[in-house]
Amino acid sequence: MQNCYENILETVGKTPMVHLHCLSKKSKHNFYAKMEYFNPGGSIKDRVAISMIEEAERRGDLKPGGTIVEATSGNTGVGLALVGAVKGYKCIFTMPEKMSDEKRAILCAYGAKVVITPNGVEPDHPMSHYSVAKKITEATPGAFLVNQFHNPDNPNRHYHTTGPEIWEQMRGRVDMIVGGAGTGGTLSGCAKFLKEKNKDIKVICADPIGSILYDLYYHKKIVDPPGSYKVEGVGEDMLPDNVHLNLYDGFEKVSDQEAFDMTRDLVAKEGLLVGPSSGLALVGALKATEKLEKVSNVVVIFPDSGRAYLSKAFNNKWMVENGLMSLDSMASAFNVVVTAEQLFTDLKKNT
Repeated sequence: MQNCYENILETVGKTPMVHLHCLSKKSKHNFYAKMEYFNPGGSIKDRVAISMIEEAERRGDLKPGGTIVEATSGNTGVGLALVGAVKGYKCIFTMPEKMSDEKRAILCAYGAKVVITPNGVEPDHPMSHYSVAKKITEATPGAFLVNQFHNPDNPNRHYHTTGPEIWEQMRGRVDMIVGGAGTGGTLSGCAKFLKEKNKDIKVICADPIGSILYDLYYHKKIVDPPGSYKVEGVGEDMLPDNVHLNLYDGFEKVSDQEAFDMTRDLVAKEGLLVGPSSGLALVGALKATEKLEKVSNVVVIFPDSGRAYLSKAFNNKWMVENGLMSLDSMASAFNVVVTAEQLFTDLKKNT
């Protein structure tokens, strides 16, 4: 049958590019968002989940009846759980407790087991989500540790799919690409492909304040110690093998406040319900282009959907509790839920 897929995995990729207007009015540059929440699992990580599992099968590292294990901030886990559901693998994921309840619920919905680890511990600490994932793998017969931070199948997937899509959609007219880096796979893979097409394309990483990647790029060492931040899935307290700093042209630091404010603006003014890492990336892009004199076409990677952050970025109470919104702003916010009875009471008061 025409336009009929054999399974949901065949629908991954070929996501749309959207020209942004409202939030870039003060800039002379053109901004385009690569909308990765159109993937079936809701994020860009669906792409690498397929490649990392299929390559593991090809090598014999993962066999029928095996178990997929990974340390994840949520999105890679969802992608892997999606692949596991289709291919018949069990899944166990470790994730820091700061990750949203929605992400945990989605993973469980796919049938995965979720192990929550403490926030803010060093990568080599026995209770970090990296260390716990390794222990689970060692203790589980037939388990495969995906190791997305150091697995070369991660950036290779973006080199072969995401990068070429951007080049084709922009018809080669791209001057800069901006995104965050968690594992580094997205930005590194896209950078490699796009720079082979045009060495003058600039690759900028938007890094949350609290991440060490900015320091490693500019100072070759950690100047400011790793700190906590609320944006999920980007920034690091260690250097993954997939963060290919030699392919990047610069970093822009972005605060939680800037990222969350932009995230809310994106849905309110552009109609794009995306996660805070998308807000962070756009803020980074706007900062980076302040230094450009020539009018440029800038592609910004929007990794995931805001539906995974309804209890956080789009929850006024959570925003206030975490110092990202004032009580006055919360009180005056229009997007609050009221009962019909309360609405009619308020209408009577105003008449």
